[in-house]
Amino acid sequence: MKELLLHICCAPDASIPIPDLLGEGWNVRGFFYGSNIHPYDEYVKRLEALNILTAHYGIECEIMNYNPDEWLEGVHGLECEPEGGKRCAKCFEIQLMRCAESAKRFGCENFCTTLTISPHKNVALINSIGDSVSALHGLKWENRIWRKNNGFLRSVRASKELGLYRQNYCGCMFSKRDSQSH
Repeated sequence: MKELLLHICCAPDASIPIPDLLGEGWNVRGFFYGSNIHPYDEYVKRLEALNILTAHYGIECEIMNYNPDEWLEGVHGLECEPEGGKRCAKCFEIQLMRCAESAKRFGCENFCTTLTISPHKNVALINSIGDSVSALHGLKWENRIWRKNNGFLRSVRASKELGLYRQNYCGCMFSKRDSQSH
């Protein structure tokens, strides 16, 4: 069976990729970074939703230690970037780099991300970062666009059916700030 490490940004966004990948015959293992999420109580809500989802599908998931200082250091100097700008690209890179490192530790040659289910994310940028990170680590990037075929709308329905917490901003303190200013 083919092994795949799935970078999970949040449970709602993983609600379609997990069953789809399992249906394709992948042995899926999850990976959750989470240090970009602010504040801590938001992180806890998202982690609880992730635990519900992974238990529902019976998959294991590596949860990185919550370390927002590490993430803030990684995006230092990009605090004033607009949502969807250079800070977001760096955030994706940080998360996918950690996922690739985990894939190597587990001996998993394939990985991908749930990030491409969002209609608010730059899919070409995400898959480009995934390609670069995978090449750096000698892994195979599964180039997916999960929002195709109404993926996002299906994830909203699946989240409701499973009772998953669904957030209203991407995750970091800057996206929260930007969502509150609109």
